[in-house]
Amino acid sequence: MFNIERWQEIFETLRKNKLRTFLTGLSVASGIFILVILLGFSSGIENGVTSEFQQDATNKVSVRTRRTTKGYKGLNPGRYIQLKDEDFTSVNATYDDNLEYRSASYSIWGGQITYKNESGNYRVRGVLPDEQFIENASLVQGRFLNLSDINEGKKVAVIGNKVKTDLFKGKDPIDKDIAIWGINFKVVGVYTDPGGEREESNVFLPLTTVQNAFNGGDNIRDMAFTVKMSENFKEAVELSKNLTLAIENDLKQKHIVAPEDTAAIRVYNTLEEAKKIYSLIDTIKAVFWFIGIGTIIAGVVGVGNIMIIIVKERTKEIGIRKALGAIPVSIIAMILQEAIFVTMFAGLFGLILGLGLLEIVGPHVDSPFIKFPQVDFKTALTTVFILVAAGALAGFIPAYRAAKIKPIVALRDE
Repeated sequence: MFNIERWQEIFETLRKNKLRTFLTGLSVASGIFILVILLGFSSGIENGVTSEFQQDATNKVSVRTRRTTKGYKGLNPGRYIQLKDEDFTSVNATYDDNLEYRSASYSIWGGQITYKNESGNYRVRGVLPDEQFIENASLVQGRFLNLSDINEGKKVAVIGNKVKTDLFKGKDPIDKDIAIWGINFKVVGVYTDPGGEREESNVFLPLTTVQNAFNGGDNIRDMAFTVKMSENFKEAVELSKNLTLAIENDLKQKHIVAPEDTAAIRVYNTLEEAKKIYSLIDTIKAVFWFIGIGTIIAGVVGVGNIMIIIVKERTKEIGIRKALGAIPVSIIAMILQEAIFVTMFAGLFGLILGLGLLEIVGPHVDSPFIKFPQVDFKTALTTVFILVAAGALAGFIPAYRAAKIKPIVALRDE
């Protein structure tokens, strides 16, 4: 029940001790403010990392090769390991049951592409149809490459949105011819990619066409696969890890590479890396919560100390109340109400200030690993509950001590 007289007493007490009340409230407000900012930036880190992983499929396994760094079975170090079509076919057949999408790639860096009077250098990649899903690319116009393009070695191209913008200047590129080092290819599709302009600067051609047109033979630069996902994330990570090791061992045996040579054949597993990153994010969140809660506790301790002083100052008043028949519960409620009010008012001020700052600054924070820091409603609600609990805790011990005061002792207090 609302008791206006009790609220008048609370405001009168606060008015008499303006500086003390202000400093106490400031410690609580700063604690909540710091907690909100830390949680907002932990959310921003999560958004940034998630965005980085969205550039490609999260469950991707990629295979790349370099030169050997160790001698093995009579062969000297420094050999370049060249992947072939048969390597892709072998991996594809051996692990077919565990693979979802698969593609081999032959890349041409700095391919000069021309459309009428416009030209530019872009990355040209000969790929297979599944590359669309491995790269997490979405079509905005036309179609992607298909098996007919691969089997017949058609001179068709799928260009990134940036390539379209640079070369076509707002015109429709579908069915238009672009020249790559003097060879014409018909544009059949335009795609967009979560990775942004860097990923949209690619031009995808049929793998067989690139190998024939640019003297690639049966060579490939790299291979990429996605692992069939399990409902259990840990099982999916374990499967992906085992598949990565198996593919690496098979290729090392075939190309006579030392087992401990980690540079010559590199099989990269994004799912396992994702697990590590998300575990790190959880750790960062826990640390931020720890720091924020610690700051709030410091403020709460200040509130508790102030309430002890208030109880001490009002000892005689409390004694009179008890002599007139006030029950211990009413004494506890009086002290608790004041503590919760100070904590809640100051804490909500810090909460609103923190949320407001994130709302203003958050949309402008867009770095590779921190994007749009914000605090969701659930987290904000959690901080409110923390405030209520903190206020109650700060006031309970002083309130309990006040309720235990004997009237005769309190009346003698000076």
